[in-house]
Amino acid sequence: METLAFQSEARQLLQLMIHSIYSNKDTFLRELVSNASDALDKLRLESFRDKDLVADTSDLHVAIEVDREQRLLTVRDNGIGMTHDDVVALIGTIAKSGTAEFVRQVKESQDAAAQDLIGQFGIGFYSTFMVADKVTLVTRHPRSERGVRWESTGESTYTIEDVDDAPQGTAVTLHLKPADEEDHLADYTSTAKITEIVKRYADFITWPVRLAGEDGAEPTTVNSRKALWARPSSEVTEEEYAEFYRHVSHDWNKPLETIRVQAEGTFEYQALLFLPSQAPLDLFMRERKRGVQLYVKRVFIMDDCEELMPEYLRFVKGVVDAQDLSLNASREILQQDRRIQLVRRRLVRKVLQTVKSMMTEKPEAYATFWRELGGAVKEGLLSDTDNRDSILAIASFDSTHDADAQTTLAQYVERMKEGQQHIYYMTGDSRAAIEQSPHLEALRAKDFEVLVLTDPVDEMWVDAVPGFEGKTFRSVAKGQVDLETDEEKVQAEERKKDFADLLAWMGATLAEKVKEVRLSTRLTTSPACVVGDTHDITPTLEKMYRAMGQELPQIKRILELNPDHPLVVALHRAYGEREDRTGLADTVELLHGMALLAEGGDLGDPFRFSRLLGEHLERSL
Repeated sequence: METLAFQSEARQLLQLMIHSIYSNKDTFLRELVSNASDALDKLRLESFRDKDLVADTSDLHVAIEVDREQRLLTVRDNGIGMTHDDVVALIGTIAKSGTAEFVRQVKESQDAAAQDLIGQFGIGFYSTFMVADKVTLVTRHPRSERGVRWESTGESTYTIEDVDDAPQGTAVTLHLKPADEEDHLADYTSTAKITEIVKRYADFITWPVRLAGEDGAEPTTVNSRKALWARPSSEVTEEEYAEFYRHVSHDWNKPLETIRVQAEGTFEYQALLFLPSQAPLDLFMRERKRGVQLYVKRVFIMDDCEELMPEYLRFVKGVVDAQDLSLNASREILQQDRRIQLVRRRLVRKVLQTVKSMMTEKPEAYATFWRELGGAVKEGLLSDTDNRDSILAIASFDSTHDADAQTTLAQYVERMKEGQQHIYYMTGDSRAAIEQSPHLEALRAKDFEVLVLTDPVDEMWVDAVPGFEGKTFRSVAKGQVDLETDEEKVQAEERKKDFADLLAWMGATLAEKVKEVRLSTRLTTSPACVVGDTHDITPTLEKMYRAMGQELPQIKRILELNPDHPLVVALHRAYGEREDRTGLADTVELLHGMALLAEGGDLGDPFRFSRLLGEHLERSL
């Protein structure tokens, strides 16, 4: 027998369970039955794939046994079981990403919030210590001759040893704490209580859950075992949908929306999908999982079937039950299967159509969806060109029209001015930074609406998407912004001639920093701004690429001057009057630095800028 120490995070988690203040401690049984069901699924699948596996699959089930005198509760299954290494890896440590964050949030939260966190992090087995002083686990994998016995009181250590004559599968025995109504601790040796919990949390599980009577009577099956997706929607309650969602997603919250799909014809399948009400913790993590569960004729095939759901809809959970696929289907086979590709296309269209319906029928639910998950959905504008228009139709964005409410593109187009051909936007780190940008001055003065795009993915898709409903996207920080009347254009041409010598001299003076100096049509109050050429990448995107280690050539930008600003007027006059322009060159360099700072950019040489600014201030006193 070995005595081993828990990993530090596991130890913290166990202490939280032992001293739990959660009011709903029933969840421990849901987790144990769910784990047992998964083990049965895995054995069934493994026996199809490996004909040499010696395993009894004739009566796969979950059994629950109680001993009222000894206060013991046992949940056993005859599923896949675990090896010695499996037990150490899965129970002695917590490899699941996000566990440290879970521990932090539980410590900071109150009862209701903490209770929600259990499901979100899927802590499973550890929840048994909410109700038990000691937990004993006996397990054997079909390929192992000997079993493994694990035991712990949930303190700093656990014992583990190999045992003979262990049956196939896993049995978890809980040495129950006394019932305590004040501590919300029920009597879990009561068969009535156990039946209530199984009915509430696991009625839909495919495998029979058998409960032995308190008087030793023949075990009875307490769950209906009918798959929710196979039942008419009129016969399924919202609570049943919610519990099934919790089962497949490990999210304690109720789903935001339930989606059912029934396909008949040459390739029949049923799907039951869910949209979460809160973004998964791993939504933007590299190790994230995605995809839905795949069944064939109600036989579990695989978790996280990525072939059925694209990356940008990775938050969608649920099941797809196909009628005509092979039970031996591997991920490689599914990738080549045209039928799976057709299913995927239909599921994606259904999800996007559902969200579009929510916009008009359930606007509050839609607002929650977009706030929590919109950042991931917008990735599809880059990766899913077939559904790009559908994604644009369900997208919402901040804009200068209303500081408190987002706008759809359709609403933006409705508000466009007569003759306006472009959907104006600006990307940046924050709304505050964008609203203070000099690039918006002329548009604000002429009451043009501008989309305020602050998600990192916005930097990527705006250059890849040509437009919406015939209107092209136009950055207010790149290229020329044409807002002038015909009369103003004539005046601008005259000014351009008047400023031509100054602009040429400034362009030569700043040749190492800018590609051009020109007069601006986008400024009204600032003296200058820097803009990109029409097809240049933005400074933010440039920083992102460099942060990822990608080498980029120097990207020179354009310096634009406001010909009506007193500083620029004075500069123009001084240029015409002075033959020695050494001092003016320093002023031009300061003007360029001011334009960079105004947009939140970085100075190439901040020390030189500070020295020049100090000298100019000194001369002005």
